[in-house]
Amino acid sequence: MKLTRKMVLSRAKASELHSVRKLNCWGSRLTDISICREMPSLEVITLSVNSISTLEPVSRCRQLSELYLRKNCISSLAELFYLKGLPCLRVLWLAENPCCGACPHLYRMTVLRNLPHLQKLDNQAVTEEEVSRALVEGEEVTAPSRQHSGNGPPELSYTLSAEDAAAEMPRDPLSLGEESSGTQGQLGLKRPSRDPFPSFSQKAATSSRKNRARCRFPEPVVGRGMGQQSAQPRGDLATGLRGKGSCLNQGLWGGP
Repeated sequence: MKLTRKMVLSRAKASELHSVRKLNCWGSRLTDISICREMPSLEVITLSVNSISTLEPVSRCRQLSELYLRKNCISSLAELFYLKGLPCLRVLWLAENPCCGACPHLYRMTVLRNLPHLQKLDNQAVTEEEVSRALVEGEEVTAPSRQHSGNGPPELSYTLSAEDAAAEMPRDPLSLGEESSGTQGQLGLKRPSRDPFPSFSQKAATSSRKNRARCRFPEPVVGRGMGQQSAQPRGDLATGLRGKGSCLNQGLWGGP
C-alpha cells in the first residue's frame, strides 16, 4: 500500500505536507513511503510493522530525529547509507528486520559505525565505548545498488533474451517428429518404411536362394542338377531335397 497525501494530512492533522512534523503510520501495511520526500520538516515518524523495503525516501527529511522501523522488510544494512546525511537523527529502531542478520553484535557495531551520533538504538542506549568499538568492529556501508526508489520490493533488473526465453519454453511433443525428419534430411538419411509387413515377390525369394548357393559352391563346377532344381515346383519338398543332393554330388565331382 502506498502512503498518500490524504493519509498523511489526516493522521498528522495538517493542511500541507511541508508543515508535518510528527507522523504515526504503525501497522498500516505500507510498502511505498515515497511521499516522505515532500516532508522536509518531519521530525518523528513511526513506520513499524509495515512492509517497507528501502529508506531512501526519508533521506530528504533533514530535520528527522526519531525513526521507528521495527518489523519491516529492510533486507540490507546498506540502507543505512540513506540515513548518514541526517544530522539530527538520534533515535533509530531497526530491530526485527532481515538486515539484522544472525549476529546481533556485528549488526549493532555496523549501525553505530555508520551512525555514530545515535543516542538510542533498538530501544537501548548507546554508550561512548560502543561507538569507539564500532569504529573497529563495524563495517562501513556504501550506497545500495538498486534501481527502484521506495516503491515496494525491487524489480528485477534483467530480462530474458530471445534465446533464453526459447530455452525456457517447454518443447511441443508434436514438433519432435518434424525436427527429427529435418535432421535426417540434412544428414542424407532415408526414413524407414512405415509398412510394418513389407512384401517380397516370389522371384526375389528365388533369386536370394540362388545367390546363397553360389556363395557356397563356386560357379564353374555347378552341373545340370542345379538347373533341374530351379525348375522343380517350390511346394515339392522331397523332390527339392533330392535335387539338392544331386547338385552337391555333381558339383563336387565336376559333373558326368
